[in-house]
Amino acid sequence: MRRDYRSLPSEDPDGDSPRTPSPENLIELSPTPEEMSTEGDSPVAASPLPPKRSRVSLSRKRKLAIHAGILLLIIILYCCTRLAAAGDVSEKRFSTPYSSAKIPSGKKNIIMMVTDGTGPASINMARSYKQHHYDLSYDDVLEIDKHFIGSSRTRSNSSLITDSAAGATVFSCGLKTYNGAIGVDPLKNPRGTILEALKLKGYKTGLVVTTSITDATPAAFNSHVDYRFMQSLIANQQLGFNTTLGLVTDLMIGGGRCFYLPGDSPGGCRDDNWNLVEEAKQLGFNVALNRKEFDSWQYGKNVSLPMLSLLAGYNIPYDIDRDDSKYPSLEEEVITALTALSDATKDSDEGFFLLVEGSRIDHAGHSNDPAAQVREVLAYDKAFKAVIDFADSTDVPTYIVSTSDHETGGLDVGRQITAGYPEYLWRPDALENATHSGEYLLSELHGFSSLELDPLTQFIEKEIFESGLGIVDYSATDVKKVVKLKDTSVVQDYLNNMVSERAQVGWSTHGHTAVDVNIYGHANTEEGTQLLLKYLLGNHENVDIGKFWQILTDSDLDKVTELLKGTPHKPKAEEMVKAENVEDMSHGFVYHGLGAVDMPTSDEE
Repeated sequence: MRRDYRSLPSEDPDGDSPRTPSPENLIELSPTPEEMSTEGDSPVAASPLPPKRSRVSLSRKRKLAIHAGILLLIIILYCCTRLAAAGDVSEKRFSTPYSSAKIPSGKKNIIMMVTDGTGPASINMARSYKQHHYDLSYDDVLEIDKHFIGSSRTRSNSSLITDSAAGATVFSCGLKTYNGAIGVDPLKNPRGTILEALKLKGYKTGLVVTTSITDATPAAFNSHVDYRFMQSLIANQQLGFNTTLGLVTDLMIGGGRCFYLPGDSPGGCRDDNWNLVEEAKQLGFNVALNRKEFDSWQYGKNVSLPMLSLLAGYNIPYDIDRDDSKYPSLEEEVITALTALSDATKDSDEGFFLLVEGSRIDHAGHSNDPAAQVREVLAYDKAFKAVIDFADSTDVPTYIVSTSDHETGGLDVGRQITAGYPEYLWRPDALENATHSGEYLLSELHGFSSLELDPLTQFIEKEIFESGLGIVDYSATDVKKVVKLKDTSVVQDYLNNMVSERAQVGWSTHGHTAVDVNIYGHANTEEGTQLLLKYLLGNHENVDIGKFWQILTDSDLDKVTELLKGTPHKPKAEEMVKAENVEDMSHGFVYHGLGAVDMPTSDEE
């Protein structure tokens, strides 16, 4: 084989002529055909190898390919890792300043607030109404707006649409149950509540509402019955009777006097003749049954626990109808309760638990009465501010959560009232003009005694339409319709719709809806604020609110549940066949509240 070596120029880093060849710059040339022949190699057997230079080039290409492949693999693995991290929704992935917040030990005040039947649209309508009424800027908001932290999904154990009983039991017991259930689980077993657990820990406890204290929301915190209509038994348990736990509530302010009075007495509606007002006095309760007696407490400064104030037969009137000389506002009730509870626990190792409910927002939703509802929301907002002010003035760590059990009425702030394309507006001035609720005007109509058409017509025009609803553009058809419906409850719907149409707000139902509701929270410590955000920020099931109270206070409701064994909770046979109760059960307790309108509401029963 011919050995002929040639040199390849080395690269000159300075760009000059090739330097002297070095050994590594030499290559071996391929043999010629003649050389192959003389060496006796056949053409087949002596297939030439690639030139050395070509082999070096191929080797380098292989190395480059391998390096490129390794680099590509590293890039792919890195990208996969980043994609996996992007899909990680664990608490570690989305760690925030409040994710590591710890539950503090020591004294606490717990305030649970409920806007019964209030959806986001109700807050929106009240906010715009307030801006219009007081000539405020568009960016002026309600006090409650400043504390928004999330929203709640409201379904019950038995339905996508909850009633107030199941909706309150989920807050008090931290479990979902069936519609109509008061403090019992889906199998109708009494379940311990947060109020009861805290009472057993040494807390003072209270309820403040604007409906009967035996109604669904307050009852779910201190009583246990299979169905919400069992209000006589609820009242018994609220005073410590017919329950294995005894008395657990130190303060109750609201309506519901009729279920504390004998059924055969004036203003009484119990199913027996037990006088629980007298029983309360025997137990040492300070009792106030009217505004004068309530005022003697001097907003809680001149009274001591236990306290019972039953200010109406059932419902305290809507704020739009409320006579301030006869009925305190929700704000006044709340201030009284906070003062009394705070004073009673000032030297205690434990604080207090207080439930506050804006009860009648729900009733206005059931009645589709926008003029009444905006006033109820604003009255609640004043009470909410009083609670915030209290929290910020005390040294005791105080936690406030406000939410709704459900939405009522399917309110739409905007309504198409003509066949043509609708205007983009709604008119709060139409609500401002109304001076009374449909409920009040219904009572006025039913109380009008003249059977002559002319006096009735004049009464409807002047007192109902112009004075009550603030409507002057009514028609002769409106008058005839109200005359025809005068002695029915349907006339209330007609009157309320006259206002709704002029305000251009709409309603989809007289019952509840499945709309998510807002969650608001406040704490007077940075630590408390972080805890509220850790557990309730964002969208949650309603049960998370009840569980939050248990976690925050280290309460074991299972232990309370064990203590409740033996507590009577089943209805009497006659209650199960009573027509209105059968109707309630057949409709899943979704439609309620309006029946209470026919119960005594004044101090003059």
